Amino acid sequence: MADNNTLDRNETQDMISSAKVEGTAVYGRDGEKIGSIHHLMLGKRDGKVRHAVVSYGGFLGMGEDYFPLPWNELSYDEERSGYVVQRDADQLRGGPHYARDHEPVWDRAYEAQVTGYYA
Repeated sequence: MADNNTLDRNETQDMISSAKVEGTAVYGRDGEKIGSIHHLMLGKRDGKVRHAVVSYGGFLGMGEDYFPLPWNELSYDEERSGYVVQRDADQLRGGPHYARDHEPVWDRAYEAQVTGYYA
């Protein structure tokens, strides 16, 4: 475990392990917790993070819905130790989402749908 003066092995000054990002809280612009990052979607060829899939609702993983957000929609807030999206929960709920057992095909059309909603 790192203290305030050092970084652990999952974090450097300008990089962070995906393992540390997964599970991090996501807050709306109103400061309310919306959910947490379930996983990241990366470009196979360029290695860049394209989307964070945020889990919302449910209890102990049951009944959760997953909301893919373009990565550029999120900014890290050091005071909250979490990510902030400049949307509210209602805007996110109105966007593309899916249930655990109904994951979409992540093709170009779906990516365009997600990106288009947040444009």
